[in-house]
Amino acid sequence: MQDLEELEAELFADLEATGDLPGLEALRVSTLGKKGRLTEQMKGLGGLDPEARKARGQALNAVKDRFQSALESRKAGFEEQALEARLAGERVDVSLPARPHAIGHVHPISQTVEELVAIFGEMGFSVAEGPHIEDDFHNFEALNIPAWHPARQDMDTFYLRPAADGVRPVLRTHTSPVQIRTMQKVAPPIRIICPGRTFRADSDATHSPMFHQVEGLVIDEKTHMGHLKGTLIEFCRAFFGVDDLPVRFRASYFPFTEPSAELDIGCARRDGQLIIGGGEDWLEILGSGMVHPKVLENCGIDSSRYQGFAFGMGIERIAMLKYGIPDLRTFYDSDLRWLRHYGFVPLEAPSVVRGL
Repeated sequence: MQDLEELEAELFADLEATGDLPGLEALRVSTLGKKGRLTEQMKGLGGLDPEARKARGQALNAVKDRFQSALESRKAGFEEQALEARLAGERVDVSLPARPHAIGHVHPISQTVEELVAIFGEMGFSVAEGPHIEDDFHNFEALNIPAWHPARQDMDTFYLRPAADGVRPVLRTHTSPVQIRTMQKVAPPIRIICPGRTFRADSDATHSPMFHQVEGLVIDEKTHMGHLKGTLIEFCRAFFGVDDLPVRFRASYFPFTEPSAELDIGCARRDGQLIIGGGEDWLEILGSGMVHPKVLENCGIDSSRYQGFAFGMGIERIAMLKYGIPDLRTFYDSDLRWLRHYGFVPLEAPSVVRGL
C-alpha cells in the first residue's frame, strides 16, 4: 500500500498549493475525473485476486473520501473569502441622502371634486353615488323623459346589449339617476350632491364621450326658488373666488324641472383671454330648476307636500374656466407634463374639514 500513501501525500500537497477556485476544479478533475489518478487506480482493481482487491479497494475509498472532504473544505473557504470580498466591494453607505423622487400631483378633476364637496359640505349637503350602468326607468322615465324624447336616441346615448326582458341597459347620461335612487330610498328632507362619471356620444374640444358631472338635490316642505338662487350664487362666488361675481338666471327648459333656469356668470374677453368676474359678457355654466312634480311622484314622494330644487354642471367645464385649461381632451391624455403643469400638491387638497 506504500504507493497509495505516496499518492495521497502528493494529492494533499497539490491541494495545499492550489490558491483559487478554478485551480481546485482542475485538481478535482485530474484526481476524480474519468481519467483522474484515483479513478485509474480504481480501474486496476479488476486484475487483482479477491483478497487483494478487497483490501486495496477499501484503502482507495478511504483515500478518496479524505481527499474529497479536504477538497470541499478548501472550496468552502475560497467561496467565503470571495463572498467577503464582494460584500466589501458592494457595500452601500446608508448615511447618504436618498435620491429625490418626483412629487405626484392631484389631477384637476379630483381637485375640483374635492372643492365641490368642501363648498357644498359647508352648506349641509352630503355626497351620494350610484352605478354607471343604468336601466331605462332611472335614467329616463323617472326623470319625465318619455321614449320619444331626443335624449333617447342611439346617436346621443351608449346603449348596451338587451337584457333578458328585451330592455337595453344604458351608460348613464347624467348623474340624475343617483337623485332618483336617493328619493326612492330616503324620506325627505334630502340634501345631496352627486358627483361622478357620465357618458354621451359626443367628442370635440369641449365635449368628451366620458366626462364628469355634479348634480345637487334639495327636497323638503319649504324650499323654494329663492333658496335655489341663494345656494348657487354662493357656490359660484366661493368656487371662482370672486366675492362680487355677477350672476344671472335665464329661463330655460328641462323635462325634470319646472320652472327651469340656466345660470350665467359675468366675464370679460380681452386679448383672447377669458376673465371671470365683471365685464360686458356672460357665460353659462349650469342648469337648474324646481323639481318637476311628476319626478317626485315617480319616486313615491307626495308632490302636494314636498318640493325642492335641483342643479347640475360639468366638472371639466368649471375646472377649465377656473384653471385656464383650453382643451377638454387633454384631461385624459395621461401626459405627465400636463399633470405637472395643471396638477395640485396632494397635501393642499381641499376638504370638508379644512375647507378651500
